[in-house]
Amino acid sequence: MVFNHTDFYDTHLVSAALQTNEYSNINNCSSSVSEFILLGFSYTCEIQVFLFSIFSGTYILTLTGNLCIICAVRWNHRLQTPMYILLANFSFLEIWFITSIVPNMLANLLSETSTISFYGCFLQSYFFFSMGATETFFLSAMAFDRYLAICRPLHYPTVMTVQRCIRIGAGCWVCGFLYFLLPMNLIFQLPFCCSKKIDHFLCDPDILIKLSCVPAHATEIICAIYNSVIIFSTFLFITSTYILVIRAVLRVPSVEGQHKAFSTCGSHLAVVSLFYGSIMVIYVSPTAGNPAEIQKILSLSYSVLTPLFNPLIYSFRNKEMKVALRKLFRIKISRNSNRTIKWN
Repeated sequence: MVFNHTDFYDTHLVSAALQTNEYSNINNCSSSVSEFILLGFSYTCEIQVFLFSIFSGTYILTLTGNLCIICAVRWNHRLQTPMYILLANFSFLEIWFITSIVPNMLANLLSETSTISFYGCFLQSYFFFSMGATETFFLSAMAFDRYLAICRPLHYPTVMTVQRCIRIGAGCWVCGFLYFLLPMNLIFQLPFCCSKKIDHFLCDPDILIKLSCVPAHATEIICAIYNSVIIFSTFLFITSTYILVIRAVLRVPSVEGQHKAFSTCGSHLAVVSLFYGSIMVIYVSPTAGNPAEIQKILSLSYSVLTPLFNPLIYSFRNKEMKVALRKLFRIKISRNSNRTIKWN
């Protein structure tokens, strides 16, 4: 077998041409990506319509429940305290949290293409995960409010004023929307290949990283660190806060006083358990080997079900909120009856 220098040169040219062609294809695909395809729930038409009715009903109930809490806090002077001001902000956040994904998901359930624009995908991802980060900050602020009210009751009126509560709420919004700027900017700068299919009902950053034409290990590590830091730091803060609260409550001599203290914290603890339990299963536990359908169901638990259960938990477990909601509905019923009388 004779090996010519000419053959080596030709082989080198071919490999160089293939490599050049590969990078040119990457550039062409990257520049041509104008939209992504959200596969969502790929079932039969009957199941798609059934899911549409379920999710649309859930969306309407979520909006109604959280709007009722906001209106009750706004129009009832007894509820205009730091605890309920933070709760109203939290309900307002939940409305936009579910609105960032559900309307698009409902449209895709009745559509054959199920596409989302390139910029729309990144905007959805940024707003959804920024509001998720804001939710962790609000849950931490609400836990700190309960700690001051139970463990430092004499200092609570001077420390947690309405003005300071408003500043804390504004800080939660600002920090939440600033937190994911760097990871989303890094993902946005990645070159994307011709494969535009996202096997999810939302634009998940992990899937977007996998669609990149080039290895993005640094970006993937940075996103994982950001997720872990915000989840664990806020969860540990809330946990340590409630350990101090439980210790203080157990020192209360009367059983009635203990029950009252636990009732004010029970709703918040239920929401914290529901929210952190679902996001830790997805972003902390090793779920890389799980099928895509399981990942979608787990994502539904914190993106759709949690905003639905939050107003139910706070309204059913809180006596003051129950009274405020009853007064709110009585006012609406009386106004409607007065309008009908005037028209008659």
